[in-house]
Amino acid sequence: MRRSKCLYAIIFGVGLLAGVSSWGWGPPGLWKVYYKYIKGAKFVDLTHTFAENTPVWYGFGQAKFERARAPVDIPGYAKKGEVYTYDKHGFIAHIYTHVGQYGTHVDPPCHFKKGGMTLDKMPVEWMIAPLCVIDITPKLKKEPYHQCSVEDIKEWEKKYGKIPEGAFVALRTDWSKYWEEGNFDKFKSSPFPAWDPEAVKWLFTERKILAIGHETMDTDTTHNLEGETWLLHHDHFQVEVMTNLDKVPPVGAIIVVAWPKPKDGSGFPCRAFAICPK
Repeated sequence: MRRSKCLYAIIFGVGLLAGVSSWGWGPPGLWKVYYKYIKGAKFVDLTHTFAENTPVWYGFGQAKFERARAPVDIPGYAKKGEVYTYDKHGFIAHIYTHVGQYGTHVDPPCHFKKGGMTLDKMPVEWMIAPLCVIDITPKLKKEPYHQCSVEDIKEWEKKYGKIPEGAFVALRTDWSKYWEEGNFDKFKSSPFPAWDPEAVKWLFTERKILAIGHETMDTDTTHNLEGETWLLHHDHFQVEVMTNLDKVPPVGAIIVVAWPKPKDGSGFPCRAFAICPK
């Protein structure tokens, strides 16, 4: 009897350890969410690759990419001005010179508002949110430069439900396809399909969303950028020059937007992607 109890205890102990080591009770914490919902989900990159010829406002100018060089003589390693190479130094590095508002980028409040929140002060909690995609491409067939209105948003809600508080709302116009085709002149041209300033205000005040995003280089086509000015002056942020919104469902996806942390940063290229249900 004593032997059987001992054997039972050993078997139970081994089973317990095996169960824990193989997550017999399920993975701990948020790992459950990752393995059940995220790992097998569809990932969509919402970010353009940017280069020296990337479309940008002419008032900023093009970026410059150059290989890093030794700034001083490094005895036995490199001479001053020498470009680092794989063959001689075992690595390469680049120096990138560009404005913060370059390629797919994030605009913090301080971009327009003096004393507004800078990139390094924006909380990481803002980097993830439910994603709603409002598609106005059907309207562009009759009105190529349609401005997404409050009525358009309400029409969208009748079909997909109320936009949740804290959501990231992206405007699909397929304008990014001009970029993908290499038609940069058309991509930079104006007018273009965009947000109606009143729709921007409505989303933040009535639906209390986190942020907006769009495929174009500006939020709206008003002469004074009324929509963009309003949202930044009211301490909100946006992501511009997005892509692949045609590959994301109207509702049900999560967006992740990550940006660097430059001190007092007024904008920077970011990496945005959507995690979509399959």
